[in-house]
Amino acid sequence: MTPALQIDGLSKAFPAGRGLFRAARAQVQALHPISLSVQPGETLGIVGESGCGKTTLARMLVGLLKPSTGTILIEGKPFDTRDRRISSQQIQYVFQDPISSLNPRKTIRQTMETPLRVLFGMDQAARRARIDEVFEAVNLRPEFLDRYPHEFSGGQAQRIGIARALLARPKIIVLDEPVSALDVSVQAQVLNLLADLKAEYGLTYLFISHDLAVVEAVSDRVAVLYFGAVVELGPAEAIFARPTHPYTRLLAQSAPAPGRPLLRRDPAPAELPDPLHPPLGCAFAARCPKVTQICRQSAPALRATGETQLAACHHPDGLGDQA
Repeated sequence: MTPALQIDGLSKAFPAGRGLFRAARAQVQALHPISLSVQPGETLGIVGESGCGKTTLARMLVGLLKPSTGTILIEGKPFDTRDRRISSQQIQYVFQDPISSLNPRKTIRQTMETPLRVLFGMDQAARRARIDEVFEAVNLRPEFLDRYPHEFSGGQAQRIGIARALLARPKIIVLDEPVSALDVSVQAQVLNLLADLKAEYGLTYLFISHDLAVVEAVSDRVAVLYFGAVVELGPAEAIFARPTHPYTRLLAQSAPAPGRPLLRRDPAPAELPDPLHPPLGCAFAARCPKVTQICRQSAPALRATGETQLAACHHPDGLGDQA
C-alpha cells in the first residue's frame, strides 16, 4: 500500500548570527534528518518536550517552512506548494491557537470564503453550501459564521479551525497541539469530534502534542522526538507499555495518570543540549541513567528493539547493554 505520507531525510537548519557585522553565521540544526511513513487512515502521534522540533516538522509538512534537506511524498507524489489549489487538497494544518490564525477584522464566513473563492473559483452559492457542510460536520451553529473571532470560546474556536482545515477536502491533517489550551471536558469533546471526522472522511492524522495521555488515546503509532531527532518509533500501545529508549521511559513516568503513583523524577536537569554546541554522541547522554562511554562518543542510529519498535539507543531496554 502506498503511504499517505512519506518523508525521507527531512531536516531543517536555521542561521544563528552572532553579531550584526559578522559574515560568518553558525547553523542551528532544529531538525536532524528524519524518515517516516504514515499509512492511509492512520494517526501518527508525535511527542516530545518543548524545543524538540515538533512544530518545525509540522510546518515543513504543510509548506510553511522550506526543508533544508529531504523529500516529502504524498500518496507517492512529491509535495509541491507552488500550486496551492492542489497542495491544499493534500494536507492541511490545525493550529494550537486557532484565534491567532484568524483575521480579527473579518467574520468567520469571510475568512472561510476566501480560499474557496481564490483557489477553487466557487460562486457564492457553492461557497455557502460547502461552508454550511463543514460547520455542520463540526457541530457549530450557522449563525456563528457572521461573528468575529474574539466572540468564541476556546473549544468553539478550535472547531472553527478544524472546519477551515476541512474546506478543501484534504487527505491528511496535521494537528499541532490541538487540545493543549482547552479544559479537560472540552478536550474530550474535540478529540471525539476528530475521531468521528476521521472515520467519516477517511482522514489521516499527524497528532502533535506534549501530552502523552492524549497521544496514547488517539494514536495508532507514536514517534518520540528529542533534540530534533526521532529516538523511538512504534505502535502506541507498545511505546507506552514497554518503552525501550530511556527518554521515552522518562516521559511515560513523568506523565500523570489516574490510579498510578508518581514515579521518580528526571535524575538530571531537564534541559536540552545547547543547539549551537551539540554533543558529539547521544544528545540524551547527560540525562540518561544508562550512559556509558560509547554514548558520549557516538550518536546511536535508529534500530529495531523488538518486533514492532525502533529506538536510537546504544543500550535500549529489552536488548541488554551493548558496548
